[in-house]
Amino acid sequence: MTPPPPTLPHQVPAPDGDAATPPAEDRRHVVRRRWVTAIIILLLVGVPAGYLAVSAQQSRQSGRDKAAKVGAVKVRTAWPSKVQRSIYEVPVPPRAWRVGYLETNNWHTSRLFVQFAATPEQLDTFLADIGSGRAELTRGVSISAHDAAVAGWSWSPRNAWYGLTVDPADPRPTRDVTVDLTDPENPKVYVVSTAIP
Repeated sequence: MTPPPPTLPHQVPAPDGDAATPPAEDRRHVVRRRWVTAIIILLLVGVPAGYLAVSAQQSRQSGRDKAAKVGAVKVRTAWPSKVQRSIYEVPVPPRAWRVGYLETNNWHTSRLFVQFAATPEQLDTFLADIGSGRAELTRGVSISAHDAAVAGWSWSPRNAWYGLTVDPADPRPTRDVTVDLTDPENPKVYVVSTAIP
């Protein structure tokens, strides 16, 4: 019988029936690679999902804000934007107070309803800026009952109401202005500017 070959000092024979075990360093490399792959997959799936969730929430909030503006049926306390003031030619004095507005649009006309309180000087400046003046104010209300109802305005018979209409050539808007001069030192101004596209 032939004797088995001698075992070299640096070799360890594998037990019978067992596959050779990979070195510990190789196992760590495989585990590390699996972790990196799992993290990459998580990022590829999680980041877009998170972005979509945040985007959907912002879109929902934006939709609610737009719906609130579009669904408004009365003048609300806020300043109309510079673009709105420019388009509708309603130059609200910079230091006016109790400012509110409402914008309505349909296929035929667009309207901007604006209210504000001002000093007598601010009233004069506003009237001059729209191409009119205090001398053109006549006793009574110049805003239609329909427009007043849309804006939520009412005209007490006890107040001193004065009005005028500025009606330039198209395509510039028509502006109906009503001023409450019950307290001449604190006039209140109501404007309906109507633009026809």
